[in-house]
Amino acid sequence: MEKEFDIVVSKMTAKDVPFVALIEKECFSTPWSENSLLESLETEGSLFLCARLNGNIIGYIGATIVLDEAYVSNIAVTENMRRMGAATQLLCECESICREKRCTFLTLEVRKSNFGAVALYQKKGFHIVGERKNFYSDPCENALLMTKYF
Repeated sequence: MEKEFDIVVSKMTAKDVPFVALIEKECFSTPWSENSLLESLETEGSLFLCARLNGNIIGYIGATIVLDEAYVSNIAVTENMRRMGAATQLLCECESICREKRCTFLTLEVRKSNFGAVALYQKKGFHIVGERKNFYSDPCENALLMTKYF
């Protein structure tokens, strides 16, 4: 069960990128580089948010808004800070911004074996709408495509 902590969610800035890159390396087998994160952050339609606890970045979410559609590229929380509500707050703030921008849905891919993330997304109103075969590498695995319609 998630506990509530004093986590603050705010827009990511260029100075946050090195810290987010460290989270990428910790959480993903094929992490985004600092350059990739910075380029994405500066791309029109991008939405990047950081979760902070006592001023330290413990997680982030990245999304892209195209017309009235929103796509989550990554969401990650450092392993020692999981189950504290950061991912929930990041998703909720991302959804709120997407609704303000009149998006009709928010969608994402998640490893089929990531049961904790799948459960969180379902709890937040996402539904499995498809499966992408061999979407992930290292190790090779299918992704569930999950979408929340507004």
